[in-house]
Formats: sequence, C-alpha cells, structure tokens
Amino acid sequence: MIHSGSYLPRETTATRAHTRDRCRTIRRMPAPHQKALDTLRAYALSLPEAKEEFPWGDRVAKVKGKIFVFLGLHGEGGALSMSVKLPESADAALELPWAEPTGYGLGRAGWVSVRLTPKVKPPVEMFRAWIEESYRAVAGKRLAAKLDGAPAAPAKARRASRKR
Repeated sequence: MIHSGSYLPRETTATRAHTRDRCRTIRRMPAPHQKALDTLRAYALSLPEAKEEFPWGDRVAKVKGKIFVFLGLHGEGGALSMSVKLPESADAALELPWAEPTGYGLGRAGWVSVRLTPKVKPPVEMFRAWIEESYRAVAGKRLAAKLDGAPAAPAKARRASRKR
C-alpha cells in the first residue's frame, strides 16, 4: 500500500536553493526584436491621450477608444509584427517585401501589416513615422494639432463657433 506522498522524494532547503541558483544561470535570451518593440510601444504611448489595451490577446495602442496600432512579437523566433492605418503611404508601404494589407477587410481601409523575421533589422524610424500617420488618421484634428505644436482650440469654443 502506497501512502500519499511517500513515494515522492522530499524537497530539502538545499535542493530548493540548488534549483533556484540553476534557474538564475539559465537566462532566457531576449527576442531579437524586443528592443524595437519596446521603442515603438513607448513612442505610441507617448502620443497625446494614447492608451495601451490587450483585446483578443493582442497589444494595441488606442486613442479615443479607437485602435491606431497593433504591436507584437510572434512565433518562437520572435518575429516583430505591426499593423497601422496608412491613408497616405499605404501604397508605398505595400511595395516592401514584408508588408501586406491587413486581414479581416481592414486592408481596404488603408491598414497595412508587417511581419519581420528575426533576421531582418527593423526600420524603427520608418515605423515611428507610420505610427504617427496612423495616429493622425484615427485621433482627429484636435489631437493631431497637438503633435504639430499648434494650440488646439478648446472643444467648447469650437462648438460655439459652429452654432453661429
């Protein structure tokens, strides 16, 4: 008759310490594109009124409740993926070998998706420009004006001027 737990080796303080030390020496290598992802995420969240959310398990940045960029690392190799709305530069972006129209019908509205394998160096500055273009397309004129440094008219003053 086997008593509950009697067939399992007892864990001692020494074995726990050994396991802990061994785990510390085996460090996970960061994904090749992690730094680029962190840079792009920080930039997107630095834009006026931008917020990060995780719908459907994806990392997105939103403004006024609308998504302006999807960001992530996918697969075992850590492929960088990003989807943005590019009303002005979608045609040029789609000429790149790693860009394609975003699925679910979003491509017809100017959304472009990129997926870079770990061997491809991400063009971070170009991606930042795309994130800004997408933000401007989604955020509206008042928030886009904040990016240009122009003082945006207060919402009440704009509404009053329309009633005249």
